[in-house]
Amino acid sequence: MRLHFILQHLDKTRTYVGILFVDFSSAFNTIIPTPLQSKLIQLSVPSSICQWITSFLTDSQQLVRLEKFTFNSRTTNTGTPQGCVLSPLLFSLYINNCTSKDTSVKLMKFADDTTVIGLIKDGDESPYRQEVKELAVWCSHNNQELNTLEIIVDFRRNPPCSPPTHYHEQLFNNSGDIQVPGHYNLSGPEVQQRLYFLCQLRKFNLPKELLTVLLSHH
Repeated sequence: MRLHFILQHLDKTRTYVGILFVDFSSAFNTIIPTPLQSKLIQLSVPSSICQWITSFLTDSQQLVRLEKFTFNSRTTNTGTPQGCVLSPLLFSLYINNCTSKDTSVKLMKFADDTTVIGLIKDGDESPYRQEVKELAVWCSHNNQELNTLEIIVDFRRNPPCSPPTHYHEQLFNNSGDIQVPGHYNLSGPEVQQRLYFLCQLRKFNLPKELLTVLLSHH
């Protein structure tokens, strides 16, 4: 779906795409029960289920056991239990109201990974930049911290150098900017393959200079 939006847009003249790969840091550990309950109520979840979920996530006991040693337990009111089958669902509901308001910007979510796709035409990046800014504001209000990687895909003959997105740096960790030069003629499968591997490699904190080489290597 993401590749479809990108390639469909790049088929038009005077266009390029800004892509911000977003990974919510320690996603399942950041859920706060009270805001989650409010979001569930807005989604018309029955109050009895909302109360059960809130009770399930409140006053959880956690401890560390190392071989024969057991440390004192601690009470926590943030996050969902590790390995719990409800965790991905609850997190998806927690970030459900994080959406894009502009039709030229696609915000696509899968579990704790999100991609912001700015379909830019005639050099007007303002909708894309505004949506990224609003994403940062949303994160500051919802106890979220992000790891990000930004890629500009521009196949025009002489593309200008776009500045990287820097909003709320305390929320965007490991931010980087990679420019895909216009003289590369990549097919759809090649674009998909390179973007996928680039996203996976970025999780290992490789320097952006090396990622640029890997992206441009034929």
